[in-house]
Amino acid sequence: MRGQLRRLTALAVPVYAELLSGVIASVIGALWVAGLGGAAVAAVTLAGTVENLLLGLVLVVASGTSVRLSHALGAGDHAEAARTTRAAWRLCAAVSAALAVPGFLLRDRLAGAFLDGEAAEQAAGYLAVAFPAFALFVGQRVADELFKGAGDTRTPMRLALLSNALLLLLDPLLILGPGPLPALGVPGAALALVLSRAIALAVTLRVRRVRRLRQPVGRTEPQPGRQAEPPPVGRTEPQPQDPGGTGGAGAAAVRILRAGAPFGLDFTARMAVGTAQLGLVAGFGVAAVAGYGLGYRVLLVVTMAFYALRQAAAIEAARLTGAGEGAALHTLRRATGRLAALLGGVAAVLAVTLAVPLTALFTEDRAVAAQSVGFLRSAALYLLPYALVVAVGGVHQAAGAGRPLVVSVLLGLGAQLTASAALSGPLGVSGVWLGPAVGAAVQLALLAALTRSRSPCGAAAGLCQSGGHGPHPGRAADPAPARR
Repeated sequence: MRGQLRRLTALAVPVYAELLSGVIASVIGALWVAGLGGAAVAAVTLAGTVENLLLGLVLVVASGTSVRLSHALGAGDHAEAARTTRAAWRLCAAVSAALAVPGFLLRDRLAGAFLDGEAAEQAAGYLAVAFPAFALFVGQRVADELFKGAGDTRTPMRLALLSNALLLLLDPLLILGPGPLPALGVPGAALALVLSRAIALAVTLRVRRVRRLRQPVGRTEPQPGRQAEPPPVGRTEPQPQDPGGTGGAGAAAVRILRAGAPFGLDFTARMAVGTAQLGLVAGFGVAAVAGYGLGYRVLLVVTMAFYALRQAAAIEAARLTGAGEGAALHTLRRATGRLAALLGGVAAVLAVTLAVPLTALFTEDRAVAAQSVGFLRSAALYLLPYALVVAVGGVHQAAGAGRPLVVSVLLGLGAQLTASAALSGPLGVSGVWLGPAVGAAVQLALLAALTRSRSPCGAAAGLCQSGGHGPHPGRAADPAPARR
């Protein structure tokens, strides 16, 4: 148990730093844009929302890549690791083209569907720069997941810090144009993002090339608590075969999509419900919307820790599933549950005790502050079950039990919206705040019920009997029990 806790912590902390750096850069960038007026803020907000919606599709490829690569390395199948790497880059190119080309051609219609006048024009200008370079975003996500699949979460963290540091430097230069530089405004914000991503991806590809050249032939499986080097992709010596790992790059691409589909669906469903939740809040006025937005951004600091733990748990679960270590997988679930409970409990306490001072850092408007404080205190009721569902769900998804998790998430989110709408009548906006607590509790209860009676040997059917080379984690095989 202690070894798993150390391993999870070693993997999760760099992921959290990576995610946090992105939020900080986004917030600071928004401050520069805010000086351009409301139309500019609306334009950049719409562009960010569009990218978040597309992220659900990108996550299918990115998450599936890390899961399949970790599974192959756990099984000692370097031929499958090489196929996974090739397939990931091919999917990267396909997804980039499928999203960037129509996005660029339809940018004016897309902007006009949500905004009008000057705001729509500025949004279209932003998208005209961002969509042609969308491949940079997808490529960076795929490269990061190839590192993570090999047990290395520190390199993606360093690359994210580089990218976000460049963004912090370029934003004021290209948006405001100090000195002899032209003030590009909203298109400058898009150009700053593109340049920061281009430089970071160039460095990423260079690092991958150097490491492949330096990688000694031998054992590449990550050790607990250590960051592994990315796997060599050209080895051809005989390796243990994974029945789910046959075929060429095309078959490997299908396995990536199957493994990543639950992650992408989970993210997209939560985004959609979040949008609907915002619609319910909007019925209670501008102050409620502003308070909700403020409180939500404060919560991002703690909820990102849940998702960092989820990534770490998924990477480790896929490796153990590939290696056929059923007992270690059971221990991993318990270790993940303990860390998630600790994070969720601490987050709940902080949400209650620090709601007032944290809100005061961002606004002096009493009406907005009251709504933000009310939201944060209500959030304390759902942070613990939410942390458990998110983090432990990563283990189930990577080990092949994605279907029960998706079912529990979809039904739980439905319960959240239903509860928010029903409680908003007698309790007002406070009833809307309580909806996520109901939804998280339902998700956790359903996840436990749907996975409790499954085989303790692991998510893949026949894992123990087959010597550790069961079906690939993208298939909905018998999941392991949910005891933590």
